[in-house]
Amino acid sequence: MEEIKRFFECLLPVTACNLKCSYCYIIQRDNRNMKIPELKYSPERIGAGLSQERLGGICYLSICGEGETLIPEEIVHITYEILKQGHYVNLTTNGTITKRFDELMKLPIEYKERLHFAFSLHYLELKRTEKLNEFYSNVRKVKENGCSFLVQLNLCDEYEPYLDEISEICKKEIGALPQLAATRKENNLSNDIELMTSHTAEEYLEIGKKFDSPLFDFTMKNFGKKQIGYCYAGDWSGQLNLATGKFSRCYASRIKQDIFADISKPIDFCAIGSHCRSLFCMNSSHFLALGMIPTQYKDITYAGLRNRDEAHWYSDKMNHTLRIKLQHNNPEYDLKMKLKTELYAIAEASLDIAYKMKWLLRKGNNDAKR
Repeated sequence: MEEIKRFFECLLPVTACNLKCSYCYIIQRDNRNMKIPELKYSPERIGAGLSQERLGGICYLSICGEGETLIPEEIVHITYEILKQGHYVNLTTNGTITKRFDELMKLPIEYKERLHFAFSLHYLELKRTEKLNEFYSNVRKVKENGCSFLVQLNLCDEYEPYLDEISEICKKEIGALPQLAATRKENNLSNDIELMTSHTAEEYLEIGKKFDSPLFDFTMKNFGKKQIGYCYAGDWSGQLNLATGKFSRCYASRIKQDIFADISKPIDFCAIGSHCRSLFCMNSSHFLALGMIPTQYKDITYAGLRNRDEAHWYSDKMNHTLRIKLQHNNPEYDLKMKLKTELYAIAEASLDIAYKMKWLLRKGNNDAKR
């Protein structure tokens, strides 16, 4: 069985979507401009830039749009080129773009065995647009073709009258209850991120218990919790914009490098270490579950949070691969590498000052115009 070396959270900055969910964070930020991104680099170059030789081995790459991931035509070609390198790929989707599923199911079986879908069950929008049956049909389609999948439901107040209905339909159609995702309320004008609910956190957690969702329980345990361990994000993982090639160490990092500009050059991987800049780990069920902080959550695995064993959502191969911790395939840092993280922290602090100065100058100019 294969073991993965690194995890990449990949953004495909498409803001177009065929659904209009009230809790969508892109709508919350007033950024639903229905745009399809122009790729700076071809799918072939993206694939070559993500070769096993360059990344140090087999990796797991999760691709998600700001709108619906499967709308851009290039997504099939990009997925193919990454799978061709021997990597594992996740595609996050609302499950309604049937044409794309049909195209992806034409991939060779050895590729589909390394393909995972995270289906977001936007229940009320699927009912409004009469796409609920299409959603479940596409879930069954990927399973029948040897892919692995997750079905997750955003827990939000508007779904409360429908939770029993959703439970029964999911058990009938996909053999198990959906996993739950905690729904965030976000504000462009501040860094505040909180749960989107009128309930207290305790009440919200209690409502979610009826779904027996390890994914939800783990997310809630880490929501708003500052991480203090030595973090290998930036080395064992990273954020990658597939449209621009810009790679950064995590959500809060200002240092970016274009890793597709010259694919003959090595990527400069460097861990965050003891300098976490985030209020909390924004995607803990990815990063912490994969072992980005080796001292934490040793018994929690990525697949363990997502698979419904009784319904066999994961193939045996995917289930094994995504139960491996990244520290099993990566050395922890020696003193020399830890010094490098300190230099990176100084560079990040310098960029913070520069960004703050630009913001103050812009604010001053705007005030003067008034």
